[in-house]
Amino acid sequence: MKSAQDLRKLLNEIHRKSYPAYKGTKGSYRFADYILQIDHVQGDPFASPSKVSVAIDGQLARFPKQLFDKKYKRIALQDYLTRVFYQKIERFNFKAKGSGKSGLLSVSRCGQEILERTACTIDPANGNVLVRMEVGFPANGRTINSGELIKIFFEFLPECVKESFFYPCADQKKIEQTIFLAEDQQVIREEILKRNLSAFVANGSILPRESGISSRPMKNGVPFRSPKEMEVEIELPHRGKITGMGIPCGITLIVGGGYHGKSTLLNALEVGVYNHIAGDGREYVISDDTAVKLRAEDGRSIKKTDISMFINNLPNKKIQRHSIPKMQVEVLRRRQM
Repeated sequence: MKSAQDLRKLLNEIHRKSYPAYKGTKGSYRFADYILQIDHVQGDPFASPSKVSVAIDGQLARFPKQLFDKKYKRIALQDYLTRVFYQKIERFNFKAKGSGKSGLLSVSRCGQEILERTACTIDPANGNVLVRMEVGFPANGRTINSGELIKIFFEFLPECVKESFFYPCADQKKIEQTIFLAEDQQVIREEILKRNLSAFVANGSILPRESGISSRPMKNGVPFRSPKEMEVEIELPHRGKITGMGIPCGITLIVGGGYHGKSTLLNALEVGVYNHIAGDGREYVISDDTAVKLRAEDGRSIKKTDISMFINNLPNKKIQRHSIPKMQVEVLRRRQM
């Protein structure tokens, strides 16, 4: 394996050459605390950025085993580290100058959900960390400006990696809080299965979002309050007792007037199959993780169709005597104006 100094020497040699000379940098390079892997080099500065990954030995990263010994904790830790790394590299994004995408530093931008992503993975066997990102290799026009790439690889990236993926340098309190939340969420998931519930919505949850195109919580949103007859209590290992609405398995009808929050509640239940980050407002809105959303298509007229399979368990059983032979669905087409 080549060393970091080999990479620096190569970059100095190709300075001011035509952009395809960057292709020669593809490979692995050992830095002091990690291995830098250049997996794919873009064709020109205006093309999709180059693919780069950073591999860190678990003995150097030093994340305690109890932080990732279970899958749900490992996913929570990976998600947290990805968010931290995104914030760190954002400070240096396009600080290296050039044409097109020169100087771009990018990693997956996480939403409100805690998901397993390929941007950051931790090997459960040994704690090795692998980070995947994109880097825009700098150029002036289509002439290599390797001095700017040296800044990225030898100044910007080492600082971001050290602050993000080495436990002694990380915010250990926030990591602990992230794992505690994941453990509480896992307990709720286990409890709703034991109690034959399809979902749980904690009292005090903020379900409305700030807009129709945003998943962030609405400021000054009205906290959720469960009907007394549906209220259940769950004991969590870190937060303690939590009270909220337990939705039983079976058919539950949600009714109300316009703008009463029916769709808001349904949307929260829909994404409740995923855990959410602290501060989202839906941290303790948990649905059975096998749940799916089914929705009727707007504007579709259906007739002469056997729907007995959906309502054949009515108490009077009349549908069985009056079921219509199954026919193809007919759609009323709208008149073109």
